[in-house]
Amino acid sequence: VAPYLYSRNSNDGTMIRSAVRLSRPLSRVQRNARSMGSYNIVEERAHLSPKSLGAMAKEDKYGATNYHPLPVVLAKGLGPKVWDVDGKEYFDFLSAYSAVNQGHCHPKIIKAMTDQSNTLTLSSRAFHNDVLGEYCEFITDYFGYERVLPMNTGVEGGETACKLARRWGYDVKGIKHDKARILFANENFWGRTLAAISSSTDPSSSAGFGPIMPGFDLVPFNDLAALEKKLAAHADEYCAFMVEPIQGEAGVVVPDQGYLKKAHDICKKYNVLLIADEVQTGCSRTGRELASMWDGAKPDVTILGKALSGGTFPVSAVLASSEVILSIKPGEHGSTFGGNPLACKIGMASLKALREEKMTENADAMGEVTRKNLADMKSPLVTTIRGRGLLNAIVIPPFKSSSSGKHMKAWDVCLEFAKNGLLCKPTHDDIIRLAPALTINKAQIDEACGIIEKTLKQVQ
Repeated sequence: VAPYLYSRNSNDGTMIRSAVRLSRPLSRVQRNARSMGSYNIVEERAHLSPKSLGAMAKEDKYGATNYHPLPVVLAKGLGPKVWDVDGKEYFDFLSAYSAVNQGHCHPKIIKAMTDQSNTLTLSSRAFHNDVLGEYCEFITDYFGYERVLPMNTGVEGGETACKLARRWGYDVKGIKHDKARILFANENFWGRTLAAISSSTDPSSSAGFGPIMPGFDLVPFNDLAALEKKLAAHADEYCAFMVEPIQGEAGVVVPDQGYLKKAHDICKKYNVLLIADEVQTGCSRTGRELASMWDGAKPDVTILGKALSGGTFPVSAVLASSEVILSIKPGEHGSTFGGNPLACKIGMASLKALREEKMTENADAMGEVTRKNLADMKSPLVTTIRGRGLLNAIVIPPFKSSSSGKHMKAWDVCLEFAKNGLLCKPTHDDIIRLAPALTINKAQIDEACGIIEKTLKQVQ
């Protein structure tokens, strides 16, 4: 890597210094949180072409270092596949953290985006536009809620839900001034804003960014007794319990059947809102339009994002009752881009594609095929296979490869998957998430699982 970078920048060693700095081992806490194995950037990039290295070098020199991507530079995507700058083809088994449920560059979504881009993209909420009302009616009818508050990113949706819950707590429940509390599940993840990291149990999220926000408490995930005990202890102060129906970043952790429904019953008992963070699990990813539907639950508040735009544009939404949504008055919350006509058209096209092309049903069926294929491999490296629909994970504890003699973690296995034509990323040192586009078919699932099996045998 170094000679190439010097040849491109003979008078500037900045990129080399950056690459050297990036190759230094992280602290144990940082390494475990980011699931990056040894984090030797020079070694990871040793097999890449000058074209790929050149693109990465510019990021190293001019960009921030808040991400550590797999060493691949993507240039094209279509359906469940992507191609790098050298034309190599990959199965995309991350799908932009489930933002690309409908597949890369879905033609109906792209058409809606293109058509509206040539008409009106942004009016701001200072004025009405001719698409927002249509979108509000469409999405509330689609998911069976009374109202929607449109935002842009998933984490904005989470922030909005927290503000709505607090205001509802004061105005409707009657919580005393500045005493409102929100409960979150351990190992949750919903973003990197100050509010999001204040609810996190990951030390790398909050360390060095304090003080954290007050009024955020934690309870073990999938533990109904602990949930009731916590709410009962401060019933007059809790306004909401915010939880993912399936914990994505924690490693695709699926709770016991009926957990969400029973959690909702407990919340009702103490007059507390149940907020479902469906940013990653919603929009048909788990084989249901919303993952909460697995339990027959209808949370008081549902947060959507990511695949609400099919991966083309930041679109998020908070769905709730009139009682909750209308607790916020003009001037108390807003977004310049939230509810813009371009986002609204994209959102409707994205949701229509899911239903019209039966992607929910396909996710359910292909998820079963995926888990069966993984189980049939009988790899000694894989200790656990879990998931719902096309949100799945395999657990691979750290091991020493008999073929290379190297000590390997999930990150290192993902590097080898990429070399063989399949892209995915780990969460923690021992869990690999597998989440292809919901348009994938059985032949493609079988081919992708063949790559997984081949790679596991190579590193074994």
